[in-house]
Amino acid sequence: MDIKSIVQELCTYEDEQEWFEFKENWFQPDGLGEYISAMSNAAAVHSKENAFFVWGVSDKNHRIVGTKFNQYRDYHNEPYQNYLARHLSPSINFSFEETEIDGKRIVVLVIPAAFEIPTSFKEKRYIRIGSSKANLKDYPKREFQLSRILSGRQETIETLPAKNQDLTFSKLFGYYGSRGITLKEETFVKNLNLKNKEGEFNRLAQLLSDNSLLPLRVTIFNGKTKASPLFSVREFGYDCLLYSLDNLLRYGDVLNLIQADERNRVVERKDVPLFDNQAFREAVINAVLHNKWIEGNEPMISVFSDRIEILSRGPIPPAQTIEGFFRGESVPVNEKLAEIFLQLHISEKSGRGVPKILDIYGKGAFTFRENSIVVTIPFERVYDPQKTVESQTNGTKQQRKPLSERQTKIIAEMRNNPNITAVQLRIALRCAESTIERDIASLQKNGYIERIGARKNGYWKVL
Repeated sequence: MDIKSIVQELCTYEDEQEWFEFKENWFQPDGLGEYISAMSNAAAVHSKENAFFVWGVSDKNHRIVGTKFNQYRDYHNEPYQNYLARHLSPSINFSFEETEIDGKRIVVLVIPAAFEIPTSFKEKRYIRIGSSKANLKDYPKREFQLSRILSGRQETIETLPAKNQDLTFSKLFGYYGSRGITLKEETFVKNLNLKNKEGEFNRLAQLLSDNSLLPLRVTIFNGKTKASPLFSVREFGYDCLLYSLDNLLRYGDVLNLIQADERNRVVERKDVPLFDNQAFREAVINAVLHNKWIEGNEPMISVFSDRIEILSRGPIPPAQTIEGFFRGESVPVNEKLAEIFLQLHISEKSGRGVPKILDIYGKGAFTFRENSIVVTIPFERVYDPQKTVESQTNGTKQQRKPLSERQTKIIAEMRNNPNITAVQLRIALRCAESTIERDIASLQKNGYIERIGARKNGYWKVL
């Protein structure tokens, strides 16, 4: 075990996690025993092989400061390590390791994860709540969760086997390479935890493989409910999840119509996006990252005439609280996937995603259901295309006619492909070309679209 590398990696986290703790010279004989119990149980909850109690690192800024902690001291005329071992149950093979970083002494207590039953100290079981330790019996939900995990009934994307064991990873190598990171053929499976203890490719490997078998879908409805006519379904996949996510985020730019707001115009008109792209991005990344992939269902993105709904499968984690959720205290559902997203700079350790959405749209944007979490991104429409509104044409007021369902689809197709032809529109909408020509003429007359350039070499601009 490379203790030095482990400490350096832990120092990159902005906040302490439940499976590691930083101290400078702190020592309380029984307090440390309680920490061992709490962190051993926390490591099991977070699917970690070990937890780490580190002396010589500031818990305020995570800087290496060195330590004078003596792991070889006696306590009550007994070697302290013997005292700890005697009061821990069941016996766990903890160890004190020592290293030097930047010329400063570091001591690390390596604590194995609980196995089969929770680890206790002096017959009491402890658990980590954020960066503090607490009695496990005071947190029945966590006690139940730990019991499920230790009894082998808690599946994760790292334990559950992939549906297909004949996996390839050329796209994964390409994605890492595009981010300036080199994966090594001989070690990437181990380093990314792509196999379970039985030696099978796991569900995480399936998600990152060249064919994940799970697409990311965007369903667009021509109305405000799912009872409205279905306009289109866009699929991003079956592909390496990283590429599917990138394509989905790019499609957000297509959906995010930039509207020209000429209300109260003095000199320059104002460009108003349909929705906040940063909030959309954070919501989508969180939905993919925290989705309960072990159930075989992907996140669901639904676009309505007045909003986007981004649904992530699975409830709020048992170790999470609503208050902590809104504060950005992230409790990853898929730990290794979260580490990969961090490594590739897709997401951050700071937990700013939820607070960003909260700052823009408020708590009302979040809906917590029994088996899902939904983020609603409302549209800010300058003009509602479903209503008759006034527009300025040559200095006179003119009524814009409301759009028909077919005309709404034509505008959407033009937005996706400004070079689309009448023939292509006829095929896409399954109607006569003369009907398309009449609708285009009406849309131009009423100021919804504009032809830029010649008929053959020009393109459509949606106004």
